[in-house]
Amino acid sequence: MSRYIALIWQKRAIPLYWSVLPKLGNSNLFEQTLALQQVLPLLKEYKVIVLGDREFCSVDLGNWLKAMGVSFCLRLKKNHCLATENSIWQRLDQLGVVPGTSLYFQGVKVRKSQPVCGFDIACKWKRNYQGWTVKEAWFILTDLGSLPAAITAYKQRMGIEEMFRDYKTGGYNLEGTSLTGDRLIKMILLMTLAYSSAVFQGTKIQKMQVQKYISRPKEPRKRYHRRSTFGVGLDGEKWVNYLEQYSEFVQELINLTRNKCRFYQQGIRAATLIHSTL
Repeated sequence: MSRYIALIWQKRAIPLYWSVLPKLGNSNLFEQTLALQQVLPLLKEYKVIVLGDREFCSVDLGNWLKAMGVSFCLRLKKNHCLATENSIWQRLDQLGVVPGTSLYFQGVKVRKSQPVCGFDIACKWKRNYQGWTVKEAWFILTDLGSLPAAITAYKQRMGIEEMFRDYKTGGYNLEGTSLTGDRLIKMILLMTLAYSSAVFQGTKIQKMQVQKYISRPKEPRKRYHRRSTFGVGLDGEKWVNYLEQYSEFVQELINLTRNKCRFYQQGIRAATLIHSTL
């Protein structure tokens, strides 16, 4: 079981701290606060919002973050309870939230055993759309003060899911290494450096507006590009290397099709810009 703390950047997560736990299941409050204490001092010059999935669903962690002056959005499990206006305790999954609806509770009492006051809870269940069904609602413990702010912030946590996909089948195939212990830690360290570099390079390539030379743009009526920032950075380095490796063959082909020379020169200029990011 591993635990990550990452910085969300360009819809991807840049790992800042991780550890491999000698157990299965969720980490406890001590392990969570110990990990956060390693990272928060690095970000003291910035406004920080801690986004946590249901592994970090501790109300006590919310109390600790509040004491530290750090904002948070922590997803709660549906069996947590809150006290309504009539001081009646209700489970979150019994509040009547259904697909397409949302609720926001301010300054409520949370957790029936050892209750804690003064927390906000944002509840949202995305509506079903074109055959795509969301299985359950989000219940988010927060101090951001409004439903839109809490939901907008928590959505950014999806970047860490994208990072896990890139580490696995979407990029580096970490699971295929079958490594454990120190060797796994060393591999994760190398992958973190390579991953961060690819994301930063992809960001620069997109700003230079030369992404179209290394990956196809998004399709009409599609919201997302075919390749992520990570994918663009990864492909950019490969593309430049291939051009250098096969430059003689490419030049011969261009000599046979002189009408394509202008496009070739544009590609070479793009390759030069991309090479400057490596």
